[in-house]
Amino acid sequence: MTGTVTRRTKAAAGAGRPKLSGSGKLRIGDDWNAITIIALSQDNPLKAIAEFVENSIDAGARNVLITRSRERGEHFLTVVDDGAGVRRNDEGAPDFRYVATHICDSIKRQLKSAGAKGIQGEFGIGLLSFWTVGEALAMSAGGADDAVHEMHMRKGDPGYEVTRRQVLAPEPGTRLKIGPLLPGVRQISGEKIQWYLAAELRERIRHSGVRVKVIDRHARKEFNVEPRQFTGDLLHHLPAASSAAGEVYAELYLNPPDAANEVGLYRSGTRILRSLAELDAFRKSPWTDGYLQGIVDVPYLNLTPATRTGVIHDAALEAFVTALSPLEARLLELINEHRRAEEERMSRDTLRSIQRAFREALLTLPSEEYEWFDVSVRQRGAAGESATRAEDSPLEGMPIAAEGEEVASPRQKQFFEYAGPLQSVRVAPAVCTLAVGTSRTLRALARDANRRPVETGVEFAWRILDGAGGIDNAAAEFVTYTAPEEPCLVRLGVSGRQGEILCEAEALVTVTDSFLPEEKSRPAGRQGLPGYTLEHAPGKLWRSRFDADQNVIVVNSGHRDYIYAARAKALKLRYLVRLYAKEMVQKNFPGLPSDQLLDRLIELSLYTEENLR
Repeated sequence: MTGTVTRRTKAAAGAGRPKLSGSGKLRIGDDWNAITIIALSQDNPLKAIAEFVENSIDAGARNVLITRSRERGEHFLTVVDDGAGVRRNDEGAPDFRYVATHICDSIKRQLKSAGAKGIQGEFGIGLLSFWTVGEALAMSAGGADDAVHEMHMRKGDPGYEVTRRQVLAPEPGTRLKIGPLLPGVRQISGEKIQWYLAAELRERIRHSGVRVKVIDRHARKEFNVEPRQFTGDLLHHLPAASSAAGEVYAELYLNPPDAANEVGLYRSGTRILRSLAELDAFRKSPWTDGYLQGIVDVPYLNLTPATRTGVIHDAALEAFVTALSPLEARLLELINEHRRAEEERMSRDTLRSIQRAFREALLTLPSEEYEWFDVSVRQRGAAGESATRAEDSPLEGMPIAAEGEEVASPRQKQFFEYAGPLQSVRVAPAVCTLAVGTSRTLRALARDANRRPVETGVEFAWRILDGAGGIDNAAAEFVTYTAPEEPCLVRLGVSGRQGEILCEAEALVTVTDSFLPEEKSRPAGRQGLPGYTLEHAPGKLWRSRFDADQNVIVVNSGHRDYIYAARAKALKLRYLVRLYAKEMVQKNFPGLPSDQLLDRLIELSLYTEENLR
């Protein structure tokens, strides 16, 4: 670089300011110190290995073999290819002298200037990165004399040595042997090398068709390096990203959001950055949202020479940022569409989870105490029929219709609706309260692995585990339990046997002498479990309300509690269940004192949240 002296008058330059007195060119004061800095600038040994493979691809290799081995207790890494090898001198021998004495003067840069395509290197420093891998490098290639010529270099040594050995047959290509490996590099397995190269050189391997194999003799395994495959839906018809500097290639896949999803930045097939979002200009949506996988390849970017893992913030980068704007706008549209569809699906899944949990809870709790939501009534189908789920009612096989409706006639079961082997038994209700000396009917529910009712072939046996009272017809599916004349807590047990399969369940009965019937005015009609909808009302204190006309629970998505719960799926699900429980208790127990309402809320939440999944 040269400087230019500009003549200015004293008035223009300002009084007292020093004048420019000369010009010159920058030069290296200590060549060996400069080489040392360059050789140690590569901070990733895997990147150094990738550069060795890239040299093979640039030499036109069709096959590259990487071997991780051990010799005399030391670890070595060997890279062998069948490419064009090292260029030869006038005597027909590999010109190792040129390689060793032209650091930072790569022949590839000259070839690129002449119009050569598909060549990656340009700095002439890739070979020096062996300093970050091992203690020494042996580079061998064949000559015109059918002998193998080998150059030896050692880490920290400014000298090099070339030897020659005769072989029976000429060896094509180039062979690098690095070792002993540095302590930290010894732990890099062949599998890790494979995965790194599959991502780092994905496009170069795809476009060149080179076959790269890794042999790990320590682990006794072989790995074929296949270009990394992305997951998700490939996005088609994306806007072109082009500028005066050149075209940008984008291959992007839309996925469910995950922090592990990244879009890599590549240049001419080689990865520069693991994530495009590492650049400040792209630390924003859609690159940081976790929806996208894939690559963006920009052949005109200028790289930091030493590590080749950074981008120079110059006009080329500015052109790239501008060129990507239309693509970013389209990606945001696609992500928003995907997010809306995902939210709808999650809402359906959440509603099914909530309704399933309440059905299970209301099998456990006394059905007569929770009548507002009739879990057996379903919405009408397209033909106007009232659908029911028999297993959701303690009176299985006896469908309940809403008032004014006729009970639908039983339909023929499909093959998949027939129950499998016995998997579990439960009691309905599993908890209840009886006045002293009274009785009630309990039922044993037998189910298969998919919660379908097992209707035949199950033998039941009821017994009193703790407490007093009596059981009528203890071998039946339905039994009548009669409470004793003294208050107590009774634990009942039932076992169900199907062949060699035995399942057991328990029920708790609270026998009390202070049992008072609750005076409640029940709604005239019985409704199925409602759905829910969101209403964004920030600043309003209400969390939810029940819309009886639509049979939905309206949830305030602008309430601070909803925003807090929406951070995690499980937390949001529990929050919605508690809102359901609140609305159910309020409507089902009108007029109860606040302490009793809270007791009911705790009871319903306890048995419902147990069944969330």
